[in-house]
Amino acid sequence: MNKQILLVDDSATIHKLMKSLLAEEPVDLHSATDPVFGLTLAASIKPDLVLLDVEMPSMDGYEFCRRMKSDPALWSVPVLFLTAKSETDQKVYGLEMGAVDYITKPFEAEELLARVRASLRVQGVIRDLEDRSLVDSLTGLGNRKSFDQRLSAEVSVRARSLRPLSCTYIDIDGFQMINRSYGQSFGDDVIKSVAEIIRDAYRPEDAICRLGGDDFAVLTPDTGLDEAASLAVKMKKLLARARFAYRDSTVPVTCGIGIAEAGEPFDRSILKRAMDIMHQAPKRESNGLYLGRPAVPKSVEKAA
Repeated sequence: MNKQILLVDDSATIHKLMKSLLAEEPVDLHSATDPVFGLTLAASIKPDLVLLDVEMPSMDGYEFCRRMKSDPALWSVPVLFLTAKSETDQKVYGLEMGAVDYITKPFEAEELLARVRASLRVQGVIRDLEDRSLVDSLTGLGNRKSFDQRLSAEVSVRARSLRPLSCTYIDIDGFQMINRSYGQSFGDDVIKSVAEIIRDAYRPEDAICRLGGDDFAVLTPDTGLDEAASLAVKMKKLLARARFAYRDSTVPVTCGIGIAEAGEPFDRSILKRAMDIMHQAPKRESNGLYLGRPAVPKSVEKAA
C-alpha cells in the first residue's frame, strides 16, 4: 500500500516539482495551496508525512504544525519543513514545534528523496510497533488491540454463561481546545492523569484501555448497567476533585461517558453502542453520563 504524503505550500511551482520528483516513489501525493484546507485534508487522510512550507501568507508553517499536532489523531504525523531560511534559530523553533527535519530551498532532488524516505521509514517503524504492541505508550494502559482481544475473550465466556457484561466509553470534553490553548505537553499530562483516575475508580478485573487520542474504554465483566454506572460516577467524582494546573491557573477537565450492556450471547457491538449513546444523545452536554437501556435511554445528571 502506498504511503500518503500531504504537501502544503502556496507555490504552484513547488507542487508541480514535488509531483515530478515523487512520481516513481510508492506514495500518493495530496496537495493543498491553502493551509486551512490543508488542515482539513490532514484530518481526512491522516497522512504518513507532511511536507510543509514555512512562509505562507494566511498561516505560516509553524502555526499549521501547532494546530495539526493539537489533534490527537495527528500529533504523531512527521512534518518536514520546506523553507528558504537557513538560520539556526528558525530551525530550532520548527523542531520544537514538532518537525522532524528541514529542507532548505532550493533543494537538491537527491536530498529531498533521501529525507522523505528516511521520514517514512521512521514513521513506518513507529506505526508497526504500535500495531504489534498491546500497551499504550503514553499511559501504560491497554491499547485498542488489547481492548479488541479482551472483548473477544469476554464474549466467548459470556456466550456460555450469559453473565452480564458492560462497556463504558469515556471521552474528555474539549480536548482539542485544551491542546490548542495550553500545548501538547500539557495535553499529554491531562491524558496521563485521567488514565490514573480511571485506574483508581475501577476494579482489578476490569479491562481499562486507551483507544487513542482522548478516548478510553472500560470492559466490566459480570457487571450490569446500573453497577457500571456507579463505577463511572465514582470516576467522575475523582476527576472533579483533581486539579490540572497550568502556570498560575487551574484548567477544568471533564468528560462525557456512554455505557452499554451486552445483549445477545455473541454481542460484540457494545463499544460502538456506548460511543453512539454518548455522541448521539438528544441533549449531549459536557460532563454528561448516558446509559444504553434498549427501551428508555437514561441520562445521569452531572456528578457532584
